[in-house]
Amino acid sequence: MNANDMLALLPLLLIAGTAMVIMLSLAVKRSHELAAVLTLAGLAASFASVFAVAKLVPRQVTSLLLVDGYALFYLGLIIASAAAVAVLSYNYFAKHDGQREELYLLLVLATLGCGVLVTSVHFVSFLLGLEILSISLYGMVAYFTDRGQALEAGIKYLILASASAAFLLFGMALIYAETGTMAFSSIRHLPAAGSNLALLLPGIALCVTGIGFKLGVVPFHLWTPDVYQGAPAPVAAFVATTSKTAVVALLLRFLTIAPQQSSAVFFLFSAIAVASMFAGNLLALRQDNVKRVLAYSSIAHFGYILVAFLAGTIMAAGAVAFYLVAYTVTILTAFGIVTVLSNSDSDAEDLKDYCGLFWRRPVLASIFTAVLLSLAGIPATMGFVGKFYILASGANVSAWPLIIVLVLTSVIGLFYYLRIVITLFSAVPEHPSSAQRLAWGSAIVLGGLAALLVWFGVYPAPLLGLIRATIGGLN
Repeated sequence: MNANDMLALLPLLLIAGTAMVIMLSLAVKRSHELAAVLTLAGLAASFASVFAVAKLVPRQVTSLLLVDGYALFYLGLIIASAAAVAVLSYNYFAKHDGQREELYLLLVLATLGCGVLVTSVHFVSFLLGLEILSISLYGMVAYFTDRGQALEAGIKYLILASASAAFLLFGMALIYAETGTMAFSSIRHLPAAGSNLALLLPGIALCVTGIGFKLGVVPFHLWTPDVYQGAPAPVAAFVATTSKTAVVALLLRFLTIAPQQSSAVFFLFSAIAVASMFAGNLLALRQDNVKRVLAYSSIAHFGYILVAFLAGTIMAAGAVAFYLVAYTVTILTAFGIVTVLSNSDSDAEDLKDYCGLFWRRPVLASIFTAVLLSLAGIPATMGFVGKFYILASGANVSAWPLIIVLVLTSVIGLFYYLRIVITLFSAVPEHPSSAQRLAWGSAIVLGGLAALLVWFGVYPAPLLGLIRATIGGLN
């Protein structure tokens, strides 16, 4: 490695350095405020370095990592969403007694794992990034040790992640046995060369199974709602957005062409997409817990994303990128509202907690309404534009059965989104919970996210231009 290689890795090095600084500061003095400030400062420096590194890309750093425009785009998205989670976490954890500082250390380490994933072009770095992310999330999900649901969610996430790693390792072994290399490029080019796929396709299937556990798509979704429900609200936001964004970005790099060249892989992803769209929306209909509604909704949304992924074109990669930005902004805002409405005893997750919210806190209710409309794909929101590009990418390759399923299940999803909207504007309960003043940090984050949600829904051209400029270098 030379100096330019180190500069190319500057965003990751700054995140790793931030984790070390936080850890050393905790050894000297425990301070919730200091840990939060160091976290935000480190993430801000890392985000700024993304623009500086852009002049050096694309650059291959050893055989493990590739820093290009594609990786930098997702690095920026991951770092920005992690910073939003850090701000929301500060006021949320300030309400709780006990040690709170380690949460920020785990958050930064999880962000580092996500960064390694989006720059990976090799199975070794893939596994290292995934384990850094997973091990950090174990502690984050079960952070409230005095809550039975949190411990249960942490144990379930541990089991899911362990199963994911087992499938991935077995799949990697089969792929290595077939190709003699652990670079992602071998998977994309060997099917086209007409090689023997006796071990390659089972290896890919096992790796997809492992990734399926991380994304929570059907049939690997069974404990996903339990993890969302038991985790602290800001942690659930990170799990739902940042961690899954990194895994989808890696999946695109891992299997950019394989679905089109192998009917078996195409059928596998199609079955997962259809099952996720139906199961996610149908199971959400029966939920009265907002966290579980968002969990089942996420299953459906990643089914939508797989429709574009199966198209396998640069246009489809751009559609996935836009949809991930829209999904991240929307879900961060949704869980941000859950976070600010929560108290020291429990999260505001029951539907009855939102009864008549508009008459008590009209701004929060209006933002939540915009979020739900975006998730439903209503015009003038990012969700509508994202879903439109998903449909366009599917139509571009004539994937009409998948498009029909997407449209049908989106109509089903309207019911449970509008059900929450109606609850927001219903009569105020006789004994409403006392409204707490919204902290300025949370207000800035929620206001900024809500503005992006509407702005890019009305005028998506700047974001689409950025995506086209960076996604074209996917390789």
